[in-house]
Amino acid sequence: MIRLTTLSGTEFYLNTDLVVKIEALPDTVITLTDGKTMRVTERPEIIIDRIIAYKRKIYAGSLEV
Repeated sequence: MIRLTTLSGTEFYLNTDLVVKIEALPDTVITLTDGKTMRVTERPEIIIDRIIAYKRKIYAGSLEV
């Protein structure tokens, strides 16, 4: 999960497996698998970097033999 911030300033954690798309409109809009949308303060590039870092962290252990 990654930490994001709503437009009202509330921090929350998002399950990255639920993300369908991230759009850079005037606000950043994240569309989830159930069709719901969330508006956050972080730019799409920041969200993508956080998702990549999170996935690397959780999958790094599975690559070790």
